[in-house]
Amino acid sequence: MVVLSACDTGLGEVRNGEGVFGLRRAFIQAGTKSLVMSMWKVPDKETKELMVNFYNNIYKKGMNRCQALRQATLKQMQTTKKNHYGSTHPYYWGAFVFMGDPSL
Repeated sequence: MVVLSACDTGLGEVRNGEGVFGLRRAFIQAGTKSLVMSMWKVPDKETKELMVNFYNNIYKKGMNRCQALRQATLKQMQTTKKNHYGSTHPYYWGAFVFMGDPSL
């Protein structure tokens, strides 16, 4: 599994006849079986909180990687509303997507 937790890591440049070039494509061509990536610019504090929960869900709670990201995202949405901004705006929790085999 590769986790790309920086900004815009799931995006790439579209080239006619070639598809989308970017980090996602490079890792898939290199043999990565599962990938977590962001679809827009992500805030540092909330990304750190989400990633800590994501890894805890995998290693302490035994969730598969897809479930772990979903549960971390749901928790971050609640945390954002309760402790940070009084809102569940997806900017703070919704940028990350999972692609690939959840068991790997």
